[in-house]
Amino acid sequence: MVKLFRRKKDEIPADTDDEPVAEAEENAALPEIEAGEEAHAVDEAVERTRRTWFSRIGGMFRRGLSDELWDELEETLVAADTGVSTTMKVIEDLRERVKRDSIRDPEQALGVLKEDLIGTLEVDTGRGQIWHSNGHRETLPKPAIILVVGVNGTGKTTSIGKLAHAYRAQGKKLVLAAADTFRAAAIDQLKEWGQLTGVDVVAHKQGADPGAVVFDALSAAESRGADVIIIDTAGRLHTKAHLMEELMKVNRVIQRKYPEAPHEVLLVLDATTGQNAMHQAKYFTEAVGVTGVVLAKLDGTAKGGVIFSVCDQLRVPVRFVGTGERPQDLAPFEPREFVEALFAS
Repeated sequence: MVKLFRRKKDEIPADTDDEPVAEAEENAALPEIEAGEEAHAVDEAVERTRRTWFSRIGGMFRRGLSDELWDELEETLVAADTGVSTTMKVIEDLRERVKRDSIRDPEQALGVLKEDLIGTLEVDTGRGQIWHSNGHRETLPKPAIILVVGVNGTGKTTSIGKLAHAYRAQGKKLVLAAADTFRAAAIDQLKEWGQLTGVDVVAHKQGADPGAVVFDALSAAESRGADVIIIDTAGRLHTKAHLMEELMKVNRVIQRKYPEAPHEVLLVLDATTGQNAMHQAKYFTEAVGVTGVVLAKLDGTAKGGVIFSVCDQLRVPVRFVGTGERPQDLAPFEPREFVEALFAS
């Protein structure tokens, strides 16, 4: 398991490089790893959701098992943006278990609820899952190619920068591809992250062909012996057909060189949007075959319950959660750790 790293908030440098490949400083300093910080970061990130909603649940159970408890629990989970369908499934499972096992102890019933919530989050990792905490390059495809999708404003480019930072801390060599050519700001932001994390960025000018950017990124990665390529993509939602056409073109470029790639398709969702994130998730999952989710801005919301809905409704695993604004504030997602943090007193 990767740990997070403490340092003061970094100032992102201004970018002045107009060349197609922005070469980062090879030995950019990275923070040192501190044992136990990752769990602490997740605990802090869910503070609003815990304080606003989940902290009430223990008190509900202490009043005893009753119809009033089930109603109150339903209201609380829905209010935390767990989603109506997922909430009803969790409560029905809990009531069935209480009845079947003749559970009378409220604390035991609460424990069953926690295990049920953990089970909801434990989605089969399936295809993808190219993050390994041991840092051994031979455990990954080389290069490991990650396609990142998501609506503009969700924290997509920032999440790419944080993921690049995490891979760099493991000693990986990376190339970032600025294939969101629709917005000049997206290109500039990715270049800034490249400078901050010490990672090369392949970028063309605004309006360029995303496929051409990806082609150049693959070539640059090959010449540099890169371990990981992370590709930023456009976040427009004009029509599903247009999105699919653009991403299919990017895929064709990738697969001409690496037929088994991309190895991971990560969807970045903004946790602060609650159930609205579910609509985006369904859209992208249908359009591009998402293999994993990054839930950004978890630290800035009381709507963290949406994570249960994502896993339950889409059957797509959450890979990472955003826990703050610093480059190191991205934590690999652990279901048990997350649920324990929600119910921590």
